[in-house]
Amino acid sequence: MILPPRMRPVVAAFAGTMLFAWIVGQQELWASVLGSLFPESARPVYPAATVAELTMQHLRLVGISSGLTLLVGIPLGMWVTRPSGADFREIVSAAVDFGQTFPPVAVLALMMPILGFGLWPAVVALFLYGMFPVVSNTVAGLEAVPRTVIDAARGMGMDRARILFTVEMPLAARIIMAGVRTSVVINIGTATVAAAVGAGGLGDPIIGGISVQNMAYVLQGATAAALLAVVADGLLAGAERLLTPRGLEA
Repeated sequence: MILPPRMRPVVAAFAGTMLFAWIVGQQELWASVLGSLFPESARPVYPAATVAELTMQHLRLVGISSGLTLLVGIPLGMWVTRPSGADFREIVSAAVDFGQTFPPVAVLALMMPILGFGLWPAVVALFLYGMFPVVSNTVAGLEAVPRTVIDAARGMGMDRARILFTVEMPLAARIIMAGVRTSVVINIGTATVAAAVGAGGLGDPIIGGISVQNMAYVLQGATAAALLAVVADGLLAGAERLLTPRGLEA
């Protein structure tokens, strides 16, 4: 059966996800590969948790923080392109710019006295760090919609809300999804720092490996995080393809 071009990225992303799930579940494979790369290491695989367990912790951390980023960032980007929010656009832009440039480690340090040790300081840091691409791409996508298309929709009797959700958002979907992909991939990489405050995830073997000078642990965590980022980007690319109106497909 020949797949339609629209579905090929989706199928490829699904296949990649299944392959990744199999790889992270093969603890013996990790031990064999890392043992051959680091024969001098008596314990080449991080002992505190399996790669699958660390990946699930990482997914929980990234899922919560990225979900909050989307729930706040996309509506915020929509709002500042409307007349009611236009006056606040510069303030919002400055705020998300600041969140992107403020080091996540510093946010973790500031949030720990307030939120304690564990998941939530990391969620706040990743939430702030991931806002910029989501908000900026939402604004850019909506502003790229041709004015003539909006005028035509208004001439057909559509109100502002209907124009936004049935005309502007579908046409801006590709640009918005590009920002979502960037934000999620950034969060997957940055979330490794969260292990420093006890949030777990794939940063645990990286930080643990650095502390005991075991580079096998570092490679284990870094490789799994990189593979997870590639898989997430592929899944979101498939979603981007499905959300893009057929007439705008490359």
